[in-house]
Formats: sequence, structure tokens, C-alpha cells
Amino acid sequence: MKHLIISLAAPLALLFFVLSGSAQSDKICGEAGGSVWMGDAVVYGKIRLNGFDQGAKFPKITITLSRVQRDTRITIDRSGNYCFRGVDGGGGTLVVDVEGVEVGRQVLPASGLIKEHRQDFDIYDLKASTAKPPGTVAVKYTYSRSESNAKLFEEAAAAEVSQDLDRSIKLLKELVAGDPADFLAWAKLGSIYFERNNHQAAESSYKKALVAKPDLGPAMMNLGRIYLMKKDFPAAIVLLEKATLEDPGSARPFQLLGEAYLLDRKGTLGVKALNEAIRLDPIGMAECHLLMARLYDVAGAKSLASREYRLFLEKVPEHADKKKYQKYIKDNPEETEN
Repeated sequence: MKHLIISLAAPLALLFFVLSGSAQSDKICGEAGGSVWMGDAVVYGKIRLNGFDQGAKFPKITITLSRVQRDTRITIDRSGNYCFRGVDGGGGTLVVDVEGVEVGRQVLPASGLIKEHRQDFDIYDLKASTAKPPGTVAVKYTYSRSESNAKLFEEAAAAEVSQDLDRSIKLLKELVAGDPADFLAWAKLGSIYFERNNHQAAESSYKKALVAKPDLGPAMMNLGRIYLMKKDFPAAIVLLEKATLEDPGSARPFQLLGEAYLLDRKGTLGVKALNEAIRLDPIGMAECHLLMARLYDVAGAKSLASREYRLFLEKVPEHADKKKYQKYIKDNPEETEN
């Protein structure tokens, strides 16, 4: 896998015409191996691959629809199409993963009358073009494996997609036993342990990934998440600050850093980090407005809290708590400059 960058295409979350929306979903979902009945809930879209050498090995790309109850994953082929059928994705999160590393995410708006959600992504091969589209995130982590280890990694990824996590862990442990320098395998192993709530094993795996590659931003970020859960806020801040320096175009590390600052009672720094996350990904990081609103509310700065609630509703107008936020805004009007 070469160096890549990924950008969110313009969100097409809520489609305005049922018939035209159904035609789009039928085409993409049909190419992805099925059809959609009118009125069915569906989350679908296209991951466009730009500048790739058609003769080169295709990178392992998965997209995950993460919801409260469970996650659903799809492995992308060269068509780039994906389709989650019979799934109401309202309020869920789409996560794109390339060779075991998260490269982008998008929060879907809450469902309305129409249950179709479309979200496209673009992935660029940086070797093919030095032009970086706006709003993109650099993906600079690759690793060359032997043929046998490449097969182990692919089998482990396939086992993970099919939710056979025991087999995926077994294969990855076999891989790193033979090649402890494979930082992506260590990071993938950490992610699976994290998903199983085995935070001790996840922490150990992420640390080994960082031994193998000290500038591995995603491992820093995920290890920082573990420290947040352990309430070791200073340690989390150290790692998350480094993660933002390694991946300055990625919004997620700034979001987590902002949360860490707030939990460590560093409100000014927290607000600065959260605003940077919003700047990088205005829709996907919209919930940062809610964090700041709660901070301002606790501090008694209710007009500032109202502003954050208003900005949040501008980005997520159909949120489940819309009426509650609207009432807060009405009861606590924003201050206007004279």
C-alpha cells in the first residue's frame, strides 16, 4: 500500500426525493451484490480510488457502520461500492480503515422520514499526485511483509470482518511472533483487544506497535483513549498531543485531546482542541459543540452554551434532543455585540 490521503465527499445523508434516492441506492447496492426495496432502510455509498496503479496489489479497505447496539463491517473491492441493507444508520458512524489503520470517519444524521443515507469518500494515492485535496487526512503508514505473513494478515482481517475475533487474534499473534517489527499487526491486535474490552492486552499491543514505530499516530491515539478510560489524564494528554502532531489533518486526535484537557480541568486548552477538531471535520465532529456547551453551562456561561447548542443544531438539525437544545437556547439567549 502506497501513501494515501482520504477526504469526505459532500455529505448526501438525507435524500430529498424517494424515487431518485431509490434509483441511486439500487444502482450502488445492486453493484455491491443486492437490491433495495422501496422504503427499506439502507446506508450506502462509494469509496472512490484515485491515482491507483491498476496492476498493483489492492489495499485492504473496510468500512464499518458503528451503532449503539453493534458494528457491521464490509470489505471494499475495486468497485468501491458499499451497502448496508436493512439497517437504519441514523446517528451511527461510518469508519474507513485501510490496512488496519483508521483513515476517516463520518457521523450520520439522525433519521427522519426517509431511511436512506448516502456517504461517499475519496482515497488518493500520494505517489500518483502531490496535489492534496482540501479537508484530507494523510495516511503514511505502510509495512512490507513476506508472502506468508501477508497471507496471515489478510486471513486475520477476514476473520475480524466475519466476527471470528479469536481466530483473528490467533493469526495476528502468530504473525508478530515471527515479525515483531510489524507495527500495523500490533496496532490491529490492539484494536481487536480494545473491541473485546480487554484493555490491558490492548495497551500492551499498542505499546509494542509504538516500540516498532514510535511515530505511529493511530497507536498513540488509541493508547491515549485507554489512558482516558483509566482516568490517567496527564498520560493521555502526552500521547494525544503527540498524535495531533503526527496527524495534524485528522480531527479525531484533536477531539480526544480536547476531552482529555476538559477532564484534567484545562478548559481553555480543551476548547481550543475541540474547535480544531470541528474546523477539520465540521459535521463529523459536531458533537464537540455539545462538550463545549456542557462546559460553559457548568461554568455559568449560559449564553456561550447556547451558541454551541445552536452551532450543533445547524450541523445536525434532526438530533433526538433537538427540542431540549432549542428550549435551552430560548431560555438562555446569546449575547449580542452592541
